[in-house]
Amino acid sequence: MDEHTDDPTVEPPQSGTPTGWNPDSETWKQATLRRAAIHGVRLYNAGAFHESHDCFETEWYNYGSGTTESAFAHGMVQVAAGAYKHFDFGDDDGMRSLFGTALQYLHGVPSDYYGLDILDVRTRLTNALEDPTALEGWRIRIDGTRPEAGPADYEHAENLE
Repeated sequence: MDEHTDDPTVEPPQSGTPTGWNPDSETWKQATLRRAAIHGVRLYNAGAFHESHDCFETEWYNYGSGTTESAFAHGMVQVAAGAYKHFDFGDDDGMRSLFGTALQYLHGVPSDYYGLDILDVRTRLTNALEDPTALEGWRIRIDGTRPEAGPADYEHAENLE
């Protein structure tokens, strides 16, 4: 773990033992990545795609290219940007381009990465490439739930550098 990705205030998973969680030391391998996943998913689920994008983008810069952490964060940046194109601009060609790139980045990322249901994300993106209405009502799962954002999530996004 690098000092810049350590954060002892990030809580353990609500359920299971996802990739990234070390049950022996009860710590996250990259705690700030988990924090980005929590806030980013909640914001995405609330339709705050730009803010979700920012959560993942800020974290993406912590990792060098070629790492699973970087691929995950970059893929999720593309997921949020694609949803933004679809829902806010009706630009399904832009959405398809971003989702295609997201699928490339998320290929090989473990299916339970930092508690996020990556298999469900990849499946939904693939379905949306054929039929954009597959995004309607979809919420990303983390720790087995589909949480929505509260004030702390918006505050987190607002305070990103």
